[in-house]
Amino acid sequence: MTGLRERKKAATKAALGEAAWSLCVERGYDGVTVEQVARAAGVSLRTFFNYFPSKEEAVMAGDRQTAETFVRAFAARPPDEPVLVALRGALKSIYPQYVDLERLRQSRELRRHPALLPHVFAAYSAREQELTAVIADRCGLDASVDPYPAVAASTILATLRAVVQWWLDTPSASEKYTAAELVGKMIDQLGAGFTR
Repeated sequence: MTGLRERKKAATKAALGEAAWSLCVERGYDGVTVEQVARAAGVSLRTFFNYFPSKEEAVMAGDRQTAETFVRAFAARPPDEPVLVALRGALKSIYPQYVDLERLRQSRELRRHPALLPHVFAAYSAREQELTAVIADRCGLDASVDPYPAVAASTILATLRAVVQWWLDTPSASEKYTAAELVGKMIDQLGAGFTR
């Protein structure tokens, strides 16, 4: 349990991130200022900068939160579970809450803005490093000696990205598969080693 102060800070940060994302989707990235984001979230400009150093970081906050939630869910799985079993459990626990097809489409378009690309890549790299550390811990490996944790983390995240991309780009995909079914197919494919 966290204290009231921590919950209020988390709520303010989430409100700023949501305001930044929503305004940029509605008006276009270049049509939104930090002042407008702060106003939409009901806080001062100074408060905005207490939480985020830039508009870009605020826009990326939702993506970062979802990715951090996934890594935490993966780390919390029973320690005796194999990596792919833990992966399936972690993804199934978060996907129903975080998968909204239209929001994913809007986020993808927004993330393509040149000003956001460095932040997208930095966030992806940070999650890959965190997931590598969790996999290394789960497997009892030293990631500086054994490449397995880094390869597994990179493969998992790249596969997730590819599945979401395919789901968004294939008009009939959402009619054929739920997010959970797609995740299951992805993990089965990983487990089979991409053999056909």
